[in-house]
Amino acid sequence: MRLRLLKRNVLLLLGVIFVLVTLLFSTRVLVLSENDTRAASSRDVVSNGNQGTNSCEIFDFASLSELTQSVYSANYKQCVHNADRFPGEPRLVLVVQVHNRPEYLRLLIRSLEKAAEVHSFLLIFSHDYVSQEINTIVQGITFCKVLQIYFPFSTQLYPKEFPGQDPRDCPRDISKDEARKTGCLNADHPDSYGHYREAFITQTKHHWWWKLHFVWERVQVLQGYSGFAVFLEEDNYILPDFFHFYKLMIEFRKTSCQDCDMLALGNHDSVRDFTGLSNKVLTSGWMSTKHNMGMAISKEVYYKLMGCSNNFCTYDDYNWDWTLQHLSGTCISKPLKVLVAQASRVLHTGDCGLHQKENCRPELVSQNVEESLQKAKDGLFPPRLDLSRVWPVEHKAHMKNGGWGDVRDHVLCNNYSKRL
Repeated sequence: MRLRLLKRNVLLLLGVIFVLVTLLFSTRVLVLSENDTRAASSRDVVSNGNQGTNSCEIFDFASLSELTQSVYSANYKQCVHNADRFPGEPRLVLVVQVHNRPEYLRLLIRSLEKAAEVHSFLLIFSHDYVSQEINTIVQGITFCKVLQIYFPFSTQLYPKEFPGQDPRDCPRDISKDEARKTGCLNADHPDSYGHYREAFITQTKHHWWWKLHFVWERVQVLQGYSGFAVFLEEDNYILPDFFHFYKLMIEFRKTSCQDCDMLALGNHDSVRDFTGLSNKVLTSGWMSTKHNMGMAISKEVYYKLMGCSNNFCTYDDYNWDWTLQHLSGTCISKPLKVLVAQASRVLHTGDCGLHQKENCRPELVSQNVEESLQKAKDGLFPPRLDLSRVWPVEHKAHMKNGGWGDVRDHVLCNNYSKRL
C-alpha cells in the first residue's frame, strides 16, 4: 500500500515538474518573440516628429529627458556604421565638430566622398545639436566607417538651466553691483570685462574640450590607435589629395621635424598660388589665427594638454583656440611646434557662424568651392615635400577675449575627464 502511494506521489511530482518546465519554456519563447518583434519594430520606425531613427539607436524627441537618455545611450553603444564594409584599423581619423548647419555639412561630406583613399578613414562626427535631418545626412555615408558622438551638456538639452541659459542668470551687460542687488545666480562671477556668461557663446569651447577627452579616452574603436586625429568643423571642405598630403607630412616629420608636436593641413590663405606652394611646408610656433583648421593631434600631445586642464578651463577666453595658444609656452613650458601646409588642403566654407546667423548663402559657397578646386587641380598630389620656411617657436601673448568668467563653466570643464 505504501509503495503504491509512493509511486503515485512520484508520478504526480513528475507531472507537476513537466507542467512547470513547459510553462517556463513557453513563457521564454513568448518573451523572446515579443522582444524580437519590438526590435524589428524599432528598426522599422519611421520619423514622425517625435522619433528619429539611427541604425542602432532610436532618438526620442518627445521630451528633453528622453532625448538626453538617447544621447547617453548612443555615446555608450558607439555604433560604427559601415564597419562590416571596411574592416580593419583606420589609417586616418577625422573628428568633425557639428552644430546645426546641414547645408555646410553636406558640402563637407561631398568633399570627403571625393577624397583619395577615403575608404581607410574613420569619420567621427561630434554633435552638440541633435536632429533627424543631421542624423540622416551622416548616416547616408557609405564610403567609409562612421561614428557619431553627442555632447551631453549642450544648450539644446539644457535650455533653461546651466550649462544652458538659466532665466535666473545675470543679463550679459548688467553691472556687478546691480547684479548683486537683483540676486541673479552668477552675480559674483562676471568675466574680465564685466560681462556675464552667454550659454551659446560658451558652448563651443565646452564641446571642443569634451570632444578631445571623449575621442582619446572613451572611443572604443580607437583603443590602440597610434596615429593622429585630424580635427575639422562642419564648415570645412577638404581637397582630394588630403590623405596623400597627410602621409607626406607624417614621413617628413619622421625624418626632418621630429620635434613637431602638431600638423596643420589647413590655413586661412586663398588658393591663389596653390600650384606654386603645393609641396611647400613650414614650421612655426602654434598660433590660433593660422593653425586651427585641419589640426592634427597625437595622443602624446593630448596628454600634454590634459596636464594643463585647469589652466584651459579657467582661462577667461571663450575661444578654444585662443586658449590653446595661451597654454603653449605658459603651462606647456616648451611652446607647441607645428608643421604647416602652405597650400591649404582644407577650405573654409562657412559664411555664417557663431556671430553671424543671417544672410547665409551656402549655394554661393558651393560655387566658390568649385572655383577654388579648378585653381588647385594642377597642384594636387605632389610627390614630395620641401621645407620653405622656419619661423621661431615662441609663446605669442594676446589679449584674452573674456566670455569665460563663470565658475560653473570652470567646474564643468574640469570634470569632463570624470563625467564622460
